[in-house]
Amino acid sequence: MALILQILFISFSLAIDCVSVSIAGGLNQKAKIAHGLKVAAFFGGFQAMMPLLGWLIGEALSSFISSIDHWIAFFLLAIIGVKMIYEALKENDEKKDILNIRTLLILSIATSIDALIVGISLSLIKIPLLVSVAIIGIVTFVFSFLGFIFGNKIGSFFGKKVEIAGGVVLIIIGLKILLEHLITTS
Repeated sequence: MALILQILFISFSLAIDCVSVSIAGGLNQKAKIAHGLKVAAFFGGFQAMMPLLGWLIGEALSSFISSIDHWIAFFLLAIIGVKMIYEALKENDEKKDILNIRTLLILSIATSIDALIVGISLSLIKIPLLVSVAIIGIVTFVFSFLGFIFGNKIGSFFGKKVEIAGGVVLIIIGLKILLEHLITTS
């Protein structure tokens, strides 16, 4: 149960960037269900694929870095968390039309780079791959869809606060991984 909760927290944190972009996209559109599904499919699909790719990279490197894997997982998650907080705090309230395929591809890749790095971390701490990928993809799909549909209603109030919370959660998970290792080895 604790493992599923950890995967859910990671999923929520990773979905935050996509939700923020979805909300911003929803601000510009008449939010139609078909548009929301399109945005959610791109974001959910990329957020599921990137941890898979990261996992494979992490597995390939694990024999070389196994003695410091907990430090790597901590630093990667902390860096992503700090980056999310920084991006939430900087001024950038421009509105974007995100519905064309090219823009969706670029945004999907940009928002899922964090998921690639998290995938590397997940491989180092041996969290089940298929469960993680499925949960990350589903959570991102659902949240992105809702973010797009309700974007014009909630965007201006919740946007930055949610992104800051996601960054804090990733930093806390990184600290948890590091502290668990330090406590068990001392």
